[in-house]
Amino acid sequence: MSVNNPSASPMPQWRAPSRAVCSVLGIVMVLAGVFVLGDVVVATLFSVVFIGVMAIVAGGFEIIHAFWTKGWGGFAWQILLGLLYLAFGFMLVSRPGASALALTYVFGLLLLASGALRIGLGLMRTGGVDWLMVLSGVVGVLAGLIILSGWPASGLWVIGALLGVDLIIHGIAWLAFALRPAPRPLMRTA
Repeated sequence: MSVNNPSASPMPQWRAPSRAVCSVLGIVMVLAGVFVLGDVVVATLFSVVFIGVMAIVAGGFEIIHAFWTKGWGGFAWQILLGLLYLAFGFMLVSRPGASALALTYVFGLLLLASGALRIGLGLMRTGGVDWLMVLSGVVGVLAGLIILSGWPASGLWVIGALLGVDLIIHGIAWLAFALRPAPRPLMRTA
């Protein structure tokens, strides 16, 4: 029996993308992030409209799905959920500025609450304090406080800024993946 026999694995063997593909993807994502950071207000409004359109599409499909699967039960709940998605989507699309403010405020509250929860979890860990969890919570609380203390003005730039930074970090990760050392061949045992 061979220990390192890839064909013996029930999982499909996926090949990593080529270095060129990873490099191109990384460069495009970094450039897109820089472009987004060039005007975070426009990026925020564009993101809100995009989220709204996706909610409208999801709501429409949820309602259609309710009729397709009417005999499965939960018909009224699926219709209600679809209508909520539609209402949410139309609100975002029709008033992207006000929607960006509302989304940013809720995001700030979520960061604050999740950060406080992580601090509590880190301090209450059995066997000692989990300082990494506490640090993660402190960063979350600080980010939430920064967003909320700058609100409503922060509502115009936070979503776009986070999108731009995320694109840059993701692009750098792809570039790092492209520069990784070549994999060593598998050693076969007899």
